[in-house]
Amino acid sequence: PSVLDSFALLSGQLNTLNKVLKHEKTPLLRNQVIIPLVLSPDRDEEIMRQTEGRVPVFSHEVVPDHLRTKPDPEVEEQEKQLITDAARISPDVAQKQIQSLNKMCSNLLEKISKEERESESGGLRQNKQTFNPADTNALVAAVAFGKGLSNRRPPGSGGSVQSGQPGAGGIIAGASGMQQVPMSGAPAQQQPMMAGVQMAQAGQPGK
Repeated sequence: PSVLDSFALLSGQLNTLNKVLKHEKTPLLRNQVIIPLVLSPDRDEEIMRQTEGRVPVFSHEVVPDHLRTKPDPEVEEQEKQLITDAARISPDVAQKQIQSLNKMCSNLLEKISKEERESESGGLRQNKQTFNPADTNALVAAVAFGKGLSNRRPPGSGGSVQSGQPGAGGIIAGASGMQQVPMSGAPAQQQPMMAGVQMAQAGQPGK
């Protein structure tokens, strides 16, 4: 019975409040001004909870911003100017402008999507290997150590070639020639080593 009595009391008060608000002499609440009665620089946990942590204090610094009902004067002037310019345009011209704007936006979106596709395909092409490691190693060995080069000497050069080993004499002669002629930019210690490499490969016939 106590719960029913309390419910009946609350229901009557709500009905009375609705009648007062719906009365024609009651001013609209949107036209009323909210005046803060208590301003405090201290942290208010209740306000923190109600604003989900956005407003920690209700002080004189935040009240003008949170209780503002009109935009800034500059923004208000710009809005009035836009409304005036929009009122001067006829519906046909406005429809043409809307269509042209939609066309420009669709073209821009198409270009952006095309650029994205090209960048993705370019990235895939860059990831592909564009060289053969075996060929690179063979080229480096041929340039640095003469591996795989021909053993034939040019005509008119001195030195005799043994009949039993056609490639050995040329390589040994070439190695001795490398010992006699210093290489530009290379130290003298590397020349005997290169000659030793050529002599070690003397038994292999040239390609």
